[in-house]
Amino acid sequence: MLLDPASLTSPPLFGAAHIRAIDHAWAIAHPTAPLMPRAGAAAADLAATLARDTGECVLVLAGPGNNGGDALVAARQLRLRGFAVTVASRADPFYLPPDAAQAWAAWQADGGAVLADLPPGRRFGLIVDGLFGVGLQRPIEGDAACWIAAVNAMDGVVLALDVPSGLDADSGAVRGCAVRADHTLTFLGLKPGLLTAEGPDHAGTLHLDMLGAEAMLPATPGIALTQLESRHGLPPRRRNCHKGLFGHVGVIGGAPGMVGACLIAGRAALAQGAGSVTVATLDERLVVDYSEPRLMLATPEQLVATSPDVLAIGPGLGQTTRAHALLTAALGSPGALLLDADALNLLAADPDLAQRAAGRTSPTLLTPHPGEAARLLGVSGTDIQENRINAALRLAAQFHALVALKGAGTVIARPDGRYAINTSGGPWLAQAGSGDRLAGMAAALVAQGLSAVDALEAAVWLHGLAPA
Repeated sequence: MLLDPASLTSPPLFGAAHIRAIDHAWAIAHPTAPLMPRAGAAAADLAATLARDTGECVLVLAGPGNNGGDALVAARQLRLRGFAVTVASRADPFYLPPDAAQAWAAWQADGGAVLADLPPGRRFGLIVDGLFGVGLQRPIEGDAACWIAAVNAMDGVVLALDVPSGLDADSGAVRGCAVRADHTLTFLGLKPGLLTAEGPDHAGTLHLDMLGAEAMLPATPGIALTQLESRHGLPPRRRNCHKGLFGHVGVIGGAPGMVGACLIAGRAALAQGAGSVTVATLDERLVVDYSEPRLMLATPEQLVATSPDVLAIGPGLGQTTRAHALLTAALGSPGALLLDADALNLLAADPDLAQRAAGRTSPTLLTPHPGEAARLLGVSGTDIQENRINAALRLAAQFHALVALKGAGTVIARPDGRYAINTSGGPWLAQAGSGDRLAGMAAALVAQGLSAVDALEAAVWLHGLAPA
């Protein structure tokens, strides 16, 4: 049954190893009913819907593995439904996996031809990408790369099966080159790589078909944050209440020239419902926020000493000696601590500070962008983007903290190895001050009583919905 992933609540994420295990378990339990005919039928159903309005030929690209077998089953069914179908493949049928070899033989038995090259000068209303699936382990090059470049230059609608060819199903990294699909029909479960890094730009609209194998799907450490759960919500406020019940958030930062970052975080904390918010800027010329006069002001040293319920430090902090001293003091705060921006850069530059952060017993939240994450882990930004999930989990384990690695498909990681990938948001968040607002939102939700992980997930999700 075809599903819209956005309609599901926290659907699990399945990496390539999970999919191989599910395939193996299914084959043992159902030796006479392979999954490939189901996958091909689901692909044909969606392809027929996408191709119906064009009246033009459908091009099906079949690769050398089971992904190609799914495509061949879809091609055969589309042809039986009256569609004009052209199949192109460079696969050697002798070396195909058994189920894919059967699909190849069935296509040819029905009179279907297999072209070894893309037909030149032909226009196709729909292109079905079945070149490479979740098992891809190497960069795409040679003829396959040329085919992908040709597909990306075509005017027709592109439907990818399972994952766009060339996209790493586990990480969302592109292996050499990748198909830019308009739609992706993924089987059994959502793949992490579809939701983060390059995945959202290559997958297009996501569709999911579990192929009737729901009962065999294993527990996994990752979920897609497609909508908020009840655990992410604050209880209704009683009419007989006061500001002291909803937490005090402190925000430290705002070095000269960067006061705005601190104010954005403070305003966001108030807007997200914190009972009171104190902003402490290193630029001591700030005496009032005329746009949000409810913000209280203090010196950074005074604010650390008062031990607010949640302390967020880093927005516009700078990396001066004073900033270093303030972060050292903040790490001893008894309440929850959120570290952002320059607080993270200071941690990366000082192993002693990093050790202090990792040794905290109260909740610690880190909200790095890829550059800050790279400095914390001692790698390049490219390394972070090559496997954002792994990077977020490494940071969570290293600092015993909740981590939101910001970017396309923000990854929220826990120290125990569990993670979520956010599906709200978009390129409108690529703007100065966006991360400062997220810091304030998360701090406010923790101050009001949500657990650190629920607050961070909820803040990331809500931040993605908010206008820039």
